[in-house]
Amino acid sequence: MRLSKLYMPTLREDPQDAEIASHKFLLRAGMIRKSASGVYTYLPLGYRSIRKIENIVRDEMDKAGAMEILMSAIQPAEIWKESGRWEKFGPEMFKLRDRNDREFCLGPTAEEYFTTLIRDEVKSYKDLPLNLYQIQTKYRDEKRPRFGINRAREFSMKDAYTFDTSPETLHTAYMNMYEAYEKIFDRLELDYKIVEGDNGAMGGTGSHEFIALSETGEGVIVYSESGKFGATEEKAPVEYILPQAEDKKELEKVHTPNASTIEEVANFLKVDPKKCAKAIDLMLGDEPALVFIPGDRELNLAKLVAYTGTAEHDIRMMEDSEIEAIKSKPGYTGPLGLDVRMIFDKRITEMDNLVVGANESEYHYINANYGRDFEGEVVDDLLLVAEGDKVPGTDEVYKFARGIEVGNIFKLGTKYSEALNATYLDENGKANYFYMGSYGVGVTRSVTAVIEQNHDDNGIIWPISVAPYEAIVTIVNTKDEEQVALGEKIYKELEAKGVEVLLDDRKERPGVKFKDRDLIGIPLRITCGKKSGESIVEYSTRREMENSEISADEAIKNILSEVEKVR
Repeated sequence: MRLSKLYMPTLREDPQDAEIASHKFLLRAGMIRKSASGVYTYLPLGYRSIRKIENIVRDEMDKAGAMEILMSAIQPAEIWKESGRWEKFGPEMFKLRDRNDREFCLGPTAEEYFTTLIRDEVKSYKDLPLNLYQIQTKYRDEKRPRFGINRAREFSMKDAYTFDTSPETLHTAYMNMYEAYEKIFDRLELDYKIVEGDNGAMGGTGSHEFIALSETGEGVIVYSESGKFGATEEKAPVEYILPQAEDKKELEKVHTPNASTIEEVANFLKVDPKKCAKAIDLMLGDEPALVFIPGDRELNLAKLVAYTGTAEHDIRMMEDSEIEAIKSKPGYTGPLGLDVRMIFDKRITEMDNLVVGANESEYHYINANYGRDFEGEVVDDLLLVAEGDKVPGTDEVYKFARGIEVGNIFKLGTKYSEALNATYLDENGKANYFYMGSYGVGVTRSVTAVIEQNHDDNGIIWPISVAPYEAIVTIVNTKDEEQVALGEKIYKELEAKGVEVLLDDRKERPGVKFKDRDLIGIPLRITCGKKSGESIVEYSTRREMENSEISADEAIKNILSEVEKVR
């Protein structure tokens, strides 16, 4: 491709709304353009990289025995209502009606779609196991789209589903996909970790997430230095160190003026914050509920969702008026004397002589004890992991890192096959529910992950495997016939050898060409300059940025050798 013919509207200045490097450079390099909040158009260079990632995903999925199909992005409401998720999925689902007033959604995920497809077609155990996948556009009406295409309302995703006859064969399929994902992200040259994930709304019996490490990542993972443990922040168990046991003292109501936060109360009463029960006043849908955890910790919302079964989007903090409606006061909520659902982290029940709110402004109780003074539902672990926590059962302290989730795999079990009555007949003619697995790769998310890990101040540094083009030949001065002739010769020879190559034949100043070349990040570079008459060029890579004067033939050999390594 000749740059003089390529649609590549580069920008010299950073866009004001670009928050992270990948967003900034994709816009500046003329690879994407914003259509609306969270909705983007992919221009030629950007779309080529997306297709490169798609093809790597497709290649490894096919090698793993999966078969590609393509379903519509429009899904009928009936199948979602049948599974019970039409109302439960939440406001992220785009819903629409056709001219006949029939309800549809723009698919945010495809469990229902795949399950009903197989339910209606596969009847015998002889047709199992089965692994189907698609690469399709997904839609989620994000409340606050951000980070460019990393958290968009429209995105490209590979989703696969396996159908098996038992937990054992499901596990085999799961590990097959696990290994395929390792190969995918290795080929994308990502620095990633595999961690245990929270099943959340997906349900099932187990999951793993593939996290590309990045300081700008939205997710937090925790892991052990030894590599024996890794989990998302939401999934990580907390081994909490309890204060020393005490004899139970007499309950006492005390005046705590101007002390409503844990820090203020602990300072006023001169007690350890962990012995102050932190009350979180919540609405679980339409139901008020109080959650109590040690005062030095934060609530893990994912663990609360797993316990209550209430969707995260249906959980919110109480308004002050709602707190007063349950006969308490904002900032002074406690577990004594209220007729409301109460949920306790187990550690609260194991500590003596706690400080709790008195449900009255500027008053707390001291020496409150679970079982004697208050009771409620007890959950083993509702805490968010914190710095200094140890991996349970070891002496290793959790390590923390941020990252971008680029892949996830779930053991769904029979959750969706039961909900949608999807069965097959076994060898005895008995109907059984399918054991299902779900496996996703964020294609457009992977683009942002690659760039977040591969850039400098000048632009993108693409790995060869996903670069829009593998090589670029720059003619410094298009008025110089020798430079033009050598550039054309190299370009045509590389093309003939199957290299994806750009030729910068634009009538632009050398400085503009070099800046654009750094910005778009093509990995392998040949520059035809003043020594073109001697068939001498400058060869460099985008990553090292070190020019060496070599013969044109040697430069071509270098490029062919580097390209061969990733093919």
